[in-house]
Amino acid sequence: MEPMLPAKSQPAAQDEDATAADRPVQPERLVRVAAPELDAILGIPFRVLDDGFVRAVDYMGSDPSIVQAARVSYGSGTKKVHEDRGLIRYLMRHGHTTPFEMCEIKLHVRVPMDCWRQWIRHRTANVNEYSTRYSVAIDSAQTTAPSDWRLQAAGNRQGSDSLLDAETGEALSVEERELLSHAREVYQGRLARGVAREQARKDLPLSTYTEAYWKIDLHNLFHFLALRMDPHAQDEIRTYSAVISDEIVRRWCPMAWEAFEDYRRNSCVLSRLERDIIERLCRKDPQGAIRIAEEGGLLARGPAGLKRNRERSELEAKVASFGLQAPWIDSKEG
Repeated sequence: MEPMLPAKSQPAAQDEDATAADRPVQPERLVRVAAPELDAILGIPFRVLDDGFVRAVDYMGSDPSIVQAARVSYGSGTKKVHEDRGLIRYLMRHGHTTPFEMCEIKLHVRVPMDCWRQWIRHRTANVNEYSTRYSVAIDSAQTTAPSDWRLQAAGNRQGSDSLLDAETGEALSVEERELLSHAREVYQGRLARGVAREQARKDLPLSTYTEAYWKIDLHNLFHFLALRMDPHAQDEIRTYSAVISDEIVRRWCPMAWEAFEDYRRNSCVLSRLERDIIERLCRKDPQGAIRIAEEGGLLARGPAGLKRNRERSELEAKVASFGLQAPWIDSKEG
């Protein structure tokens, strides 16, 4: 099919009744939207952990694509109503997500398998991963420095807390190196004996690196980053997310990235209950704040005082961020 190009000049119509309004309007030719800052680092890997990386390999659209998608609803007559940055911030602020889906990016990542398991729980991307059925597993595994061994968090079953002492960490790192070396020797030995790759791989550690192409639109990428850059996320995937945000998205869609930083990543969302309690504290009415918290089930008590309550703990952190103090904070928890 021939492309629809702007019509060439034609001789004046012989029919004197023909007017410009009678002739079909040819749409203007569009130019591909580019992101020069991203183009400058396209294909360049950013190192993550000890042997991982992230790099952008292709993309579609940028900030102008978001603006174009949003304004198509209003027609060409309103193109000058809002400046681009203000419109993008409005869209982010009010949760109008569809225009952000007009931008897509494809990343090439090298990541430990245990971290990758968390990564692909986000099912809103297109993924093609390195196959250890067809190819020999990557001869690299994430290792842990003696100073980086983390203790299990006491109040969070899926998280970590403080660090182990240096002496214990050194012993653990030595054991890790020995385990990884032995696992690789066993794997290579199976291959040498003719064992099928799909079976030989079954005892490889989860720290073994894998690679994948990961393509996702900007709206869903922002959702991924909001969850995986959160302080409660695992440290390893937070490291990857920070590189994607700061080194890639910032260059790709700087206005959208700024809006995401302001309205998602560094914002504070308050529930009705939290808002009412903080309002009472701002009015210097601590008893009113306590009453609302009690009615909301946040101050249940046991024999030793206040029972643990995750929602209340999150509220206390928000209260502190406003320079206030929860009036029940001195109560002993059981």
